Amino acid sequence: MADKINTLPFLLFLLCLSNHIVESREPFACDPKLGLTRSFKFCRVNLPIHVRVRDLIGRLTLQEKIRLLVNNAAAVPRLGIQGYEWWSEALHGVSNVGPGTKFGGAFPGATGFPQVITTAASFNESLWEEIGRVVSDEARAMYNGGMAGLTYWSPNVNVFRDPRWGRGQETPGEDPVVAGKYAASYVRGLQGNNGIRLKVAACCKHYTAYDLDNWNGVDRYHFNARVSKQDLEDTYNVPFKSCVVEGKVASVMCSYNQVNGKPTCADPYLLKNTIRGEWGLNGYIVSDCDSVGVLFDTQHYTATPEEAAAATIRAGLDLDCGPFLAIHTENAVKGGLLKEEDVNMALANTITVQMRLGMFDGPSAQPFGNLGPRDVCTPAHQQLALHAARQGIVLLQNRGRTLPLSRTLQTVAVIGPNSDVTVTMIGNYAGVACGYTTPLQGIRRYAKTVHHSGCNDVFCNGNQLFNAAEIAARHADATILVMGLDQSIEAEFRDRKGLLLPGYQQELVSRVARASRGPTILVLMSGGPIDVSFAKNDPRIGAILWVGYPGQAGGAAIADVLFGTANPGGKLPMTWYPHDYLAKVPMTNMGLRADPSRGYPGRTYRFYKGPVVFPFGHGMSYTTFAHSLVQAPREVSVPLASLHVSRNTTGASNAIRVSHANCEALALGVHIDVKNTGDMDGTHTLLVFSSPPGGKWSTQKQLIGFEKVHLVTGSQKRVKIDIHVCKHLSVVDRFGIRRIPIGEHDLYIGDLKHSISLRENLEEIMS
Repeated sequence: MADKINTLPFLLFLLCLSNHIVESREPFACDPKLGLTRSFKFCRVNLPIHVRVRDLIGRLTLQEKIRLLVNNAAAVPRLGIQGYEWWSEALHGVSNVGPGTKFGGAFPGATGFPQVITTAASFNESLWEEIGRVVSDEARAMYNGGMAGLTYWSPNVNVFRDPRWGRGQETPGEDPVVAGKYAASYVRGLQGNNGIRLKVAACCKHYTAYDLDNWNGVDRYHFNARVSKQDLEDTYNVPFKSCVVEGKVASVMCSYNQVNGKPTCADPYLLKNTIRGEWGLNGYIVSDCDSVGVLFDTQHYTATPEEAAAATIRAGLDLDCGPFLAIHTENAVKGGLLKEEDVNMALANTITVQMRLGMFDGPSAQPFGNLGPRDVCTPAHQQLALHAARQGIVLLQNRGRTLPLSRTLQTVAVIGPNSDVTVTMIGNYAGVACGYTTPLQGIRRYAKTVHHSGCNDVFCNGNQLFNAAEIAARHADATILVMGLDQSIEAEFRDRKGLLLPGYQQELVSRVARASRGPTILVLMSGGPIDVSFAKNDPRIGAILWVGYPGQAGGAAIADVLFGTANPGGKLPMTWYPHDYLAKVPMTNMGLRADPSRGYPGRTYRFYKGPVVFPFGHGMSYTTFAHSLVQAPREVSVPLASLHVSRNTTGASNAIRVSHANCEALALGVHIDVKNTGDMDGTHTLLVFSSPPGGKWSTQKQLIGFEKVHLVTGSQKRVKIDIHVCKHLSVVDRFGIRRIPIGEHDLYIGDLKHSISLRENLEEIMS
């Protein structure tokens, strides 16, 4: 429940609007009040979209076409078409980061959900989709009110490869399978399920191998990411493929960086061949903002701006976030570097999406035209924000069942620079929240509090305020320290220097823990991992919670977990490394696999085998769970697609090319019983990992499936995990070819281990 003090005026405001809809937007195109539109074929909703698109493009002059190639697309008054701003954002709620969305008037705010890294920790696909559905409700309502667009350049599905990355908070974490499932789920929620029609148009970004902003003198505008074919296929491209193939996303954004010497926005292999060709994108490809200008002005990829314009459009780029294509495309066409047909193809992709959104259907054919101010910041939406924050909180440590705290405590000391924050809780790429409940406000609902910040801000550059914090802890029944980071430490274009708590924060935690009369709990607010080994090893610190950036209701969720109203069930979506790990991994090294000969330890839980503070997938509960394997195959034969490929399929690698296998016949089911064996109701995250046969494929462990299951105490549920051999039990060789190793594959489910033997089967194609 959002804080009453902060949200009551907002709710009263909504009640005043509840009996009517604010519909202030004029139709984008095909307004029936304009007589000229009646004769246009592109306005006829009974015709196929491709016919309407072709008709519209055929009516445009070259100059009009070129002015539609950029995010602030110009109006075409003679055809009754308004200007349109393509750039809006909805990473975890409708945002005002892009110029396409603004707050005010009937729309003073929108629901501020937890930052993506926090929601990812829930490992809950249905939650991710539901958040997307709510965000698109609010986005459509704001569009109807003339305050937002319909094209949202979210989500960010890059893999969180390096713990220093300032934008890691925007991502679903370090695992490509989790990132891919998050992408598909959130996109489905945003775009709806009405066939080719779109509620809003989502966009998966930043394609590809983009996860460095500004580190050690290297920035994203100059960085050339040298990536092996193996890592590209095995990791970096996986979430984008899932977003396009499974999520049916309407757009993909190419990134600033180069990949192996080519700007991503000018690489036909990455754009035209892969996104549109291999994966079958039904939508448009957009550049990151000003990246077309960057590849010419900063990367000096072409000799002239006209060559840069031609290279990007020919590579498959459809829309430029920035003015570059509007300025230089006409001369590129006149100079013979580009054909007008190339421009037409780009426009066909963008206009098709606009038509799928209903922007050319006139006002009477809008399926979401009834949404308005009363559909934004609703009690149900704000309750979902609270629910999401609870699910994303991770209990890292709980000595002697320090948590949950007793509700009979008289006084609780609440200390730390993040103990009474508001906007910090919604992270970056956020909007204006409906209202906030800070950690201090949340805790006050359960106990009397004494509050001291201890530091003026998260930089914590001095210890002058520590004495007051120590005195408060000495006289309280329990002490809660809310520490961590904010956007001044980690953000876009702001990569971290290290993994320790900033400034004197560690000293504050240790001194307060020594002084505390009762149990001490450390609450960490951050996007990236923090090396808190000192706290993990300090017996005076009873429990540690990571809450990410928990959104507008974060303080309520934190308090609910601290006092046992909610039982934590989140799991870490990224590895928490020790600080000294950084010295071995330059941020510019994109390699994922360990290379002992160079002292390179590898990255992410899949390839790094060194010491950690807390591992990927770690997260505790106030109750206990037991697993038992009910049903799983022990041997699976892998049928080949044809006899023609059988002779050369396995070879020395003893692995079958996925493209040569009959994948449709290789769907397996693993059935697991999960029982709540503790004394409290709880939600369990079931994680299933696999590892391939030993030898050249190494002993890497890969998450292949997960399921969220709620169990009351003493109850048991059967969970089925679907395993697709071609997708989940395959590996990628150094040439970027996905293969299925023949031999023993091990599955790991909690403390269970099960082996599945794969063998090549020629019988089906021989018979």
